[in-house]
Amino acid sequence: MAYDEGIAEQIRERLAAGGYEVVEKKMFGGLAFMVEGNLAVAASREGGMLVRTDPDEAEEVEAIPGVESMEMRGHRMPGWVFVAPEALAADGALDGWVERALDFVANLPPK
Repeated sequence: MAYDEGIAEQIRERLAAGGYEVVEKKMFGGLAFMVEGNLAVAASREGGMLVRTDPDEAEEVEAIPGVESMEMRGHRMPGWVFVAPEALAADGALDGWVERALDFVANLPPK
């Protein structure tokens, strides 16, 4: 399955409104959004989105319904979560996830 174009467009609009330097890249079968050179969010090939979060908040974030930790090749990826499409359905939900990712990557050095 290709990534959800609607989710990608919503992410694109949120990032453009913030005036960030954004680069889009096809990665992991989805569309990733790099902010100041750091991967922040991606429209997932599974229909939801991948979100970069503070690894120190993993327990809290992963307890949210529709959210699960990311694994790649059997290895857990701290600081990355998959947010299922149904968890993005409520008004403002996608905005909240984009904001969470931006808050975290704002503390990273630009690449």
